[in-house]
Amino acid sequence: MTDDPETYGDLAARHVSLRRVLQLFAPYRARIGGVVALMILSSAIGLAGPFLLRAIIDVALPLQDLSLLLWLAGGMIAAALASAGIGALQVVLSTRIGQAILHDLRVRLYAHLQTLSLRFFTGTRTGEVQSRIAGDIAGLQSLMTETANELGRSLSAVVMTAVAIVVLDWRLALFVLLIVPGTVLISARVARLREALTFQQQARAADMSAAVEQTLSAPGIILARTMGRGSFLTQHFARISRDLAQLEVRSHTAGEWQWSLIGFALATLPALTLVAGGLLMQTGNPASIGTLVAMIALQEQLLWPLEQLLEVGRDTRKTRALFARVFEYMDKPVEITERTDAVTIPRADMRGEVELDHVQFAYAKGHGPAVQEVRLTIPAGSHVAIVGPTGSGKTTLGYLLARLYDVDGGAIRFDGVDLRDLSFDTLSRMLGVVSQEPYLLNASVAENLRFAHPEATMAELIAAAKVSQIHDHIAALPAGYETLVGEGGSRFSGGERQRLALARTILRDPPILLLDEATSALDTRTERAMSQALDRLSKGRTTITIAHRLSTIREADLIVVMQNGRVVETGTHAALAAKGGVYAGLLAGA
Repeated sequence: MTDDPETYGDLAARHVSLRRVLQLFAPYRARIGGVVALMILSSAIGLAGPFLLRAIIDVALPLQDLSLLLWLAGGMIAAALASAGIGALQVVLSTRIGQAILHDLRVRLYAHLQTLSLRFFTGTRTGEVQSRIAGDIAGLQSLMTETANELGRSLSAVVMTAVAIVVLDWRLALFVLLIVPGTVLISARVARLREALTFQQQARAADMSAAVEQTLSAPGIILARTMGRGSFLTQHFARISRDLAQLEVRSHTAGEWQWSLIGFALATLPALTLVAGGLLMQTGNPASIGTLVAMIALQEQLLWPLEQLLEVGRDTRKTRALFARVFEYMDKPVEITERTDAVTIPRADMRGEVELDHVQFAYAKGHGPAVQEVRLTIPAGSHVAIVGPTGSGKTTLGYLLARLYDVDGGAIRFDGVDLRDLSFDTLSRMLGVVSQEPYLLNASVAENLRFAHPEATMAELIAAAKVSQIHDHIAALPAGYETLVGEGGSRFSGGERQRLALARTILRDPPILLLDEATSALDTRTERAMSQALDRLSKGRTTITIAHRLSTIREADLIVVMQNGRVVETGTHAALAAKGGVYAGLLAGA
C-alpha cells in the first residue's frame, strides 16, 4: 500500500464509483423511500413557521387581533412539535438502515476473504486485514448513519426553503441564492485535499494495527523481552503514532482557511439582506417589514442545512478513500473456486487413493517452480512419507494436496477425481491435515475439538484425545475439557498443541490423513506412544507424512525423497538406506 495521492487516485478510480456505492443501499430501497418521505414532510412542516411569522407581524399585530395572534402562534408551536417528532423518527429509521448496510458490507468482505487462496494471506499482514474489516468499515459508520441522515434532511430542507424564499420575494431570493455557487466550489476544493489525506491516514492506521498484532501477542512479548528490544519497539510504535497524529490533524484542518470563507459569507448574509430590503423600499414596490423578517427567518432555516450539506459533501469525499480500501480487497480475485457441477462423494464411498500426475507449481510468475513434474500414486490405506532437505518442496506439496493452492500444471486426484472438480465439503471430509504449527482458537479445549465436528459427543472427544495421547493431560486440568487454551493455544506446550490438533482432525474421521511435521514438537517417549496410536488409527486409512525427523517414518510403506521440487528417490527405508543416495545422506546427517 502506498501513500502517493496519484496512486490512490488510480486505486479509487479502479474500485470506487457512485453506482457501486449506491448498490449497497439497493436492498433497502423501500425503507429509504419512507425515510426520504419523512424528511420532506418534516421540511415542509418547518417552512410554515416563517410564513406564520409574517402573518403575525403584518396582520395580527397591526390589527391587534389577539385571537388571530393566538391561532398563528399556536400554529408555529404545532409545526415545530410535529417537525421535531418526525425528525426523531426519521433518525431512528435511518440509523437502523445504516447499521444494516454496514453489517452486510462487513459480512461480504469477511466471506470474500475466506475464499481467497493462501497466497493472499502469506503476502498480507494480519493487522492490515483487521484494519480493513474493523477500522475502515467503522470509518464508514458516520457516512451510513449520521452523514446519510444529514444529507437527506439537509438536502430536503435546502430545496424546500429555497422554494419558499422564491415564493416569499423573488428579488430577495435572487440576492440570497447568488452566494451558493461560490460556497459549493470552495467546499469541493477542500474535499479533494482531505480525501487523499484520509487514504494516507488509514494506511498508517493499518501499520499501527499490524505493529500491535505482531508485538503485543505472547510470542511478540517473549521475543522483545529475550532480545531486550522493548524500548526499540516502543520507539517504533511512537513513530507510527506520531505520523498518524499528524495525518489526523492535516486531514481535519486542510483547507480550513478556505472553509472559513463559507462561514463568513453565510454569517453576513442576514445583514446584507436587510440592506437589500432597504434599497427595495426606495422603489415603487417595497418589501414589507414582515417579509424582511420572514426572509431572515427562512435564511436561518436555509443557512444551517446548507452549511451541513457542504460539510456532508466534504466528508463524503473523504469516505471515498475508505471505500477504495474496502473495495480493493473485495475485488481480489478468488483463485480457489468450487465448480457449479462439483463432484460430491459420500463418506461411505471414499477409499483414500491419491494420485499426483505431472504436478507443477510456482508461487509467483517469474519465479522458479517450487514443485515440478511430480508423479506419484498412493494406494488407499497405505502410509507414504515425503522427506527431503529444507526447500525441497515437500511442504508445498502438502499445500497442493489440501488445495490451499491450485496446481499450475498436471493434476492431483483423490479416488480418481481431480481436486478441482471436488466440492469443498467433500474435499474437507476426505483429507484431514495436522500442520507443523497447529492453530488453536482462543476458546475451550472442547470448543477447539468440536470445531472439526460440532455434533461430537463428549465420549467422542475423549476417544479422539486418547488416540492423540492428550486425554490424561486434559483430565488433570482443573476445568478439564472446559479449559481455555489461550491466544493461539499459549497455555499449552508445542507438543500439547500438536496433539490437540491431531485429536481435532481425528474427530472428522477422514480417509486421508496428512501429517506435516505433526510430531515435530513431541518428546521421544510421547512421539513413540503417539506413533503406536497412529498405527492403529491408520488401518484402512491413507496416511501421508511430511517429515524432517526420519525416525518417525522408518516403517512407512513408501518413502518419497524430494530435492529442488522434484521426486529424486522412492522406496522403503531399508532400500533407500542401502542405495547410498539423497536419503542415505539425510540419514547420515540426522
